[in-house]
Amino acid sequence: MKENITERMLEFIDSCPTAFHVAGRIREELLKRDFTELKETEEWSLKSGNYFVTRNDSAIISFKIPKKDFKGFHMIASHSDSPSFKIKENPEMPSCGAYVRLNVEKYGGMLCAPWFDRPLSVAGRLITEDEGKARAHLVNVDRDLLMLPSLAIHMNREANDGCKYNAQKDMLPLFGDKDSEDRFFDIVAEAAGVDKDSILSHDLFLYNRVRSTVWGADGEYISSSRLDDQECVYCSLEGFLEAEPVDYVAMHLVFDNEEVGSTTKQGAASSFLKDTLERINESLGRTRQQYLTAIADSFMISADNAHAVHPAYSDKADPVNAPVMNGGIVIKYNANQKYTTDAVSAAYFKLMCKEAGVPFQTFTNRSDVAGGSTLGNISTTQVSVNTVDIGLAQLAMHSPYETAGSRDPEYLAALAQVFYRK
Repeated sequence: MKENITERMLEFIDSCPTAFHVAGRIREELLKRDFTELKETEEWSLKSGNYFVTRNDSAIISFKIPKKDFKGFHMIASHSDSPSFKIKENPEMPSCGAYVRLNVEKYGGMLCAPWFDRPLSVAGRLITEDEGKARAHLVNVDRDLLMLPSLAIHMNREANDGCKYNAQKDMLPLFGDKDSEDRFFDIVAEAAGVDKDSILSHDLFLYNRVRSTVWGADGEYISSSRLDDQECVYCSLEGFLEAEPVDYVAMHLVFDNEEVGSTTKQGAASSFLKDTLERINESLGRTRQQYLTAIADSFMISADNAHAVHPAYSDKADPVNAPVMNGGIVIKYNANQKYTTDAVSAAYFKLMCKEAGVPFQTFTNRSDVAGGSTLGNISTTQVSVNTVDIGLAQLAMHSPYETAGSRDPEYLAALAQVFYRK
């Protein structure tokens, strides 16, 4: 594995403010490596080689077909989206006769307080009219554009006792003074290189402009936006690109909309994975029976970051299953199958970790704290395969600026390479 994976990962995250940019950046990397782009609207004619397909410009499945007939599919799944605020239609809102704010709504379950008093901007996707047809454009207003100013302590003496934020009142970012009215889409159109009048629709999100950093007494920590889950996206991609599969089709899966339940056409609950697997099987001339036996001999790693024990809140962690940053890959367990890990998938994953020479640790919620679900148990409703839920330990999950260990990315990339080439 190449050196400086952590620095490369942070550069990737800084360049990908939205799910659309994640899928677009991966697409660029795959094309550089001579992967063939497939279209869902066209018939596929496959042979041994490297391919990818996208859906909604925000989800992407890439795969490597080995030279000989394969036994099954080895898959690592992660997600491209992160909690944020989505720009509403007709977003400009004059305020106090002196300001213009933007009308936004919450996307996913985020920590609201860290969004205040830091530079923000807007990125996402525009759809324009081009000679009577709709055309998609990535856009990133790559400058400090917005801010959510806090209310001064003098006007809210109880602010440090905790606040309950109203998304429609408290979380609308300041865009400009009264002279900035009707200029928002001028700025967005200029950043995208399109005519404002050609814009038909948009999927635009706020993002934190503070760049990633490596810090700590010995550089042992990293902080960045969107570590959940772009850290797993990037590290598994590194392993995927380096591996040459022999007996199994190697598949790198990046779904969208995990933060809002995955029940979209590009989410883990959709038919995207199932459709892709069936088309691979059929295009290679394999029978339905061969497909079903391949699924039975397949394995998925559901990679979505995990909670590290917090230095000030150790009581929030399980007494004996409290992972730490830089402690290795976290295997996640839940008796109610919010995480899919069972004895079989955990054992197989631990053997792979030993082969890759990387440490692993375990996470369970406190028994009196309900946990959330992730990609594994959702995707297996469409394709039933043995699955293990894992992640890398981090703090401040769902903050616009999260913290993790600087050594952990190398562990996941090394594990992914071993998994894909087995």
